[in-house]
Amino acid sequence: MMKILIDADGCPVVNETIQIAKEYRIDVLLLCDTAHTMEREGAETIVISQGADAVDFALVNRVSKGDIVITQDYGLAAMVLSKQAFVINQNGFYYTNENIDSLLHTRYVSKKIRNAGGRVKGPKKRQKEDNTNFENSLRKLLTSISL
Repeated sequence: MMKILIDADGCPVVNETIQIAKEYRIDVLLLCDTAHTMEREGAETIVISQGADAVDFALVNRVSKGDIVITQDYGLAAMVLSKQAFVINQNGFYYTNENIDSLLHTRYVSKKIRNAGGRVKGPKKRQKEDNTNFENSLRKLLTSISL
């Protein structure tokens, strides 16, 4: 049975995801570390000990083919895609096998620039329409999977 797993540390669309999942009768798992523990009605919370990428690995170990994962982490998205699950970020952007390599390369180049003392442009400030875009994209994905 399909489920939605959320990389919940710092995810701004937890409540929106739970509401939409309820409409589709899909279980939601929130995965967070001990520094970001959250409880939400309508979702199961799994708290993972702090550690580099601990939540990411715990999530990957729980995801199955056909599940949906909400994350903004490119590395986690790549691991999830390898398990034939769907991945969407908090703004409604779909990570796919066609775009993940380019995204990972951009992340690598940006890290090299920062490590050399340079600066790279960060993400733009979150806008209300980002939530709307996310909700529309999640509903579209759920509808296409349900067909």
